[in-house]
Amino acid sequence: MIHATLHQLKVFEATARHGSFTRAAEELFLTQPTVSMQVKQLTKAIGLSLFEQVGKRLYLTDAGRELYSTCQEIFQRLDQLEMTVADLKGMKQGKLRLAVITTTKYFMPRLLGPFCQRYPGIDVSLTVTNHERVIDRLNNNQDDLYVMSQLPDNMDIKSRPFLENPLVVVAPLDHPLAGEKQISLKRLAEESFIMREPGSGTRGAFQKLLDAQKLSVKVRLELGSNEAIKQAVAGGLGLSVLSRHTLMPEAANSDLTILDVEGFPISRQWYVVHLAGKQLSVVANTFLEYLCDAAEKLSGGFAGVSDWAKYRELKDELPSLELPEEQQKDVVMQG
Repeated sequence: MIHATLHQLKVFEATARHGSFTRAAEELFLTQPTVSMQVKQLTKAIGLSLFEQVGKRLYLTDAGRELYSTCQEIFQRLDQLEMTVADLKGMKQGKLRLAVITTTKYFMPRLLGPFCQRYPGIDVSLTVTNHERVIDRLNNNQDDLYVMSQLPDNMDIKSRPFLENPLVVVAPLDHPLAGEKQISLKRLAEESFIMREPGSGTRGAFQKLLDAQKLSVKVRLELGSNEAIKQAVAGGLGLSVLSRHTLMPEAANSDLTILDVEGFPISRQWYVVHLAGKQLSVVANTFLEYLCDAAEKLSGGFAGVSDWAKYRELKDELPSLELPEEQQKDVVMQG
């Protein structure tokens, strides 16, 4: 029988996660000698070395990795117990850990806001990062739920679609193709493009469409941010393919337009994902059900081709109205 306290396990878990006594001490508001002593006592109780030190970095031994995995299971079960007890008392309390890809920042806050208001006892930890990092976090089971549009291959997961994620071609408003109908993909391929980094789901979907027609495009720039891409497109550096969720109707200004291209919009979905063997907490299940219901209200909240066509129409008429610029914008958005 191994005699270890819950406090010792918490100290060990933080040390293993950070690979550092100092950083673990900072997180737990303890002194470094206290952390070292707790780990030393736990090592004695286990009877095997838990860490080996190379330079200033700590690495887990085989026994350490087994204990770290066990600690994660213990703390997840304790969190689950706390949430279950709160649920039995008629309350929704606990912590919700979400990891989402960067493009979801255009709609996730609008989903999280009402959820947090409805359940003030739930603390939400939101990690916004690129697709590759989200997959790493999923593989390591670091969060409760994950939101992405491109599902990973060769991973045992459960996924649930909750929101459409159409991809569109974006151009400067004064581009020669703006206003044309059913532009062929072959004609589009003559243009220069600004794309997300290799491995991006958006880029992969566009490349698949090009490959199907044995076409290729010239990539002038690769950028890791949707906002940077929009600025580059507005500056006339090229066209791009973006999620329609990056384009809000109120942002339909004189800089950008959506082109009417054959094969577009490319139909995709946003998915909420977790590992297949994971037992979701009460809080995670509550959010999962809420997300699928609330997302339906967002489907019309993003700009489409018709929004930009209407804007161009009205914008051409505005000079004759002799209105101040701010009033002109109001007229445009009111239609």
